[in-house]
Amino acid sequence: MALTACRSTTLNSDRPGARILQLTPAQDKAAGELRDAIAAVDVCLLSGDTGTGKTTVLRRLACELDGSYVAIGAFLPRLRTRSPFAIEESVLETLETALADNSLLLVDDLQFLSAILRRYEHPRAYLIDIVLETLIEAARQHGTKLVFSNEEEDVPPSVKAVALTTELDGFTEQDFGCICRHYLGRAADLLDFDKLFRFAPALNGHQLRNACLWLSRRNNVVTTDDFVEYLRTRNLVSNVDLEEVEPVTWSDLKGMEEVVEELEAKIALPFENEARALQLDLKPKRGVLLAGPPGTGKTTIGRALAHRLQGKFFLIDGTVNAASGTFFDEVEKVFEAAKKNAPSIIFIDDADVIFESGNHGLFRYLLTMMDGLESVSSGQVCVMITAMDTTALPPALLRSGRVELWLYTRLPNEQARAAIFRERLIELPPPVKDADVDLLARKSAGLSGADLKAVIEEGKLLYAHALVKGRPGAPVESFFLRAIQNSLRNRRSYGKRAGSGAGPSRFGFPINESGGPA
Repeated sequence: MALTACRSTTLNSDRPGARILQLTPAQDKAAGELRDAIAAVDVCLLSGDTGTGKTTVLRRLACELDGSYVAIGAFLPRLRTRSPFAIEESVLETLETALADNSLLLVDDLQFLSAILRRYEHPRAYLIDIVLETLIEAARQHGTKLVFSNEEEDVPPSVKAVALTTELDGFTEQDFGCICRHYLGRAADLLDFDKLFRFAPALNGHQLRNACLWLSRRNNVVTTDDFVEYLRTRNLVSNVDLEEVEPVTWSDLKGMEEVVEELEAKIALPFENEARALQLDLKPKRGVLLAGPPGTGKTTIGRALAHRLQGKFFLIDGTVNAASGTFFDEVEKVFEAAKKNAPSIIFIDDADVIFESGNHGLFRYLLTMMDGLESVSSGQVCVMITAMDTTALPPALLRSGRVELWLYTRLPNEQARAAIFRERLIELPPPVKDADVDLLARKSAGLSGADLKAVIEEGKLLYAHALVKGRPGAPVESFFLRAIQNSLRNRRSYGKRAGSGAGPSRFGFPINESGGPA
């Protein structure tokens, strides 16, 4: 990629004659709009996300228009001999000095200054607005035009009130190609930039640069698959530690073939079959409700999706305290990360329990966040909610348009129970592996998959205890039948204490004999 010599004098560590990157299409568009704004008004603002190239645009315009580029940290040498609280004075003196010899001053990364002065209990938190107003007035008197760059949030009011704003949009596949060709040269010709963009459309320039440099040092030939794998493991980071999540797959969901088929067709396929998704413009369902009795596999579905989608899976569960002061910040971070990693899934586990905490602001916040996913940039974020009691969910959350797919998880039928017993016992030594699983399946009607796993563990303990005590004569099935009776007795006791058992009113939909919706 061609490089351009810069003639401007700088006040930061950049030396005169520094070389700058050729602009990508998005940066070139912003530079053109900002160039027109500089010609028209005295104060301009370039706004954009981290890594989109605001610095690159300002440096290019400093070269073209013979202006002076100043990094916001240029005030630090003055602060060395002063009180740490004299930030405002140091900033003002640094920028006023720059005004003296320039008709155009471009000040970069104003958001860092705002972060220091407004978020860390700085004793003069809002004095910076007066400083910036003073600077703007001094620039007008001197005939110097000012350009600031700032991230989209937290623009100082004194700048926002007077500046003409230019937005630096996010990257497209053309921008991806431009950046990768700069760092990889002709090797980038092998990359499918459309595929990379579809896989991770929210990557910024820093992330693309790091990926190119990392891959080029380790691979003689950099392929699209290499790039995707790098992004999957390093940039698309979930809030779930997969090493702590039980590894499960669809095959572990016995008796849930209908649910799995729905998830494959309406969630997994748009994520994983790129060619078909592109051909037919497929998108995953935007809102999904998984409803059913406890222990029927709702959380297991989440575990399977977490392992399958990895960095595109995000979790909100009971570990996030809905009553805590940081709850909304944490939820917002999850939604923002999911949008950056789209297509992605936000999995809200046991939503009915979270709502029962009494925090009425929670569902209004979630409604706002889910409605925010209607934008084009967020259209590939799926919000999946699990609930035992659908009556505990706010009706507004379930209205058409927010939840597009309702799935019900049932208690396993006899065939599924036999499959669970068989899979869990087959790897054990005889006579345990030879237990009559059909008998156990018939006697365990009404138990969930989670119950059956507990039954198997308890049966093994009872059998082992009999061996230790020298009483191995009983049929091996008897130990598991005792565990089944214990589990059924516990269920009946719980139902009496709860006052409703597992009837229709408990789960918000009719329950048939298999524990699923009628």
